[in-house]
Amino acid sequence: MRRTVMAVSLITVLVMTMTGLAVAGSAAPLSTPELRKVILSGKKTVVFFINPEGGPCRAQKELLVKLHKDRKANFNIVYVSTMKPEDQKAFYDYGIRSLPTLVVVDSKGQIGRFFPPGIQSPKTVAAALDGVK
Repeated sequence: MRRTVMAVSLITVLVMTMTGLAVAGSAAPLSTPELRKVILSGKKTVVFFINPEGGPCRAQKELLVKLHKDRKANFNIVYVSTMKPEDQKAFYDYGIRSLPTLVVVDSKGQIGRFFPPGIQSPKTVAAALDGVK
């Protein structure tokens, strides 16, 4: 059983790496000028892949804005929107297929946490931010 889990994990990482998808511990793709500017600012960043018209994405945005305010803006939030054609390359570079999706990037531009699609609680996001440099 343990070998099977290890093999599946290894295959998953290899497939993601070979297809160019972003994985935790790798450099965050800087697919748009905004991503480049915000991620390279030297602050922890939450990259939020969003459909501004979707209910779950609006709910996640409210939670992130509140967390940002509660933490006295000690991290950046960058929105990558389905509504902006210039953001489409980022969806492919990060391998995003479902929304909402969050990616936590550390202050050195490395992916620290890649959340599964869905609404993440402020507590979960805060723990991920605390867990990266």
